[in-house]
Amino acid sequence: MAVPEFVTRIRSKLGHDPLPLPGVTAVVRHDDGRILLVRRADNHRWTLVTGCLEPPEQPATAVIREVWEEAGIVAEVQSLLRVESMDLITFPNRDQVYMLDLAFGCRAVGGEPRVNDDESIDVGWFELDRLPDIPPRHLACITAALHPAGTAWFAPPVPLPAAELD
Repeated sequence: MAVPEFVTRIRSKLGHDPLPLPGVTAVVRHDDGRILLVRRADNHRWTLVTGCLEPPEQPATAVIREVWEEAGIVAEVQSLLRVESMDLITFPNRDQVYMLDLAFGCRAVGGEPRVNDDESIDVGWFELDRLPDIPPRHLACITAALHPAGTAWFAPPVPLPAAELD
């Protein structure tokens, strides 16, 4: 997996310590209802398209860029689906990351699915009733994209202790 240059620069100062990073996830739907998935090169799992924002990139721009870079699909953003702070991730090289993920519902408007970079080994459209095994968070993103209310999901706030409110 290619590590963005800005992360490499930060890591040269921070080492492997936890780094908060903003990320995006794309639920890209074909007009016929199928969902775009990529098969990751690092663990061979099928997933939604995901990626990291580049400073000072806007999240919707990042999601469109990531869909193109990873899958060769031109997408348009339609909605914000989920905002989620993820648990600590430790990579094989010992780098630690806290991702804040913004998941977007997108519509494919062009291109043909193809492996377009070194992050994936396969790309394809999948019927909703024939999805391969994907991470639970990705399934939750797809469920949110199909929800008719169209409101973004977020974890409920944790109540602050009374002493912190004074």
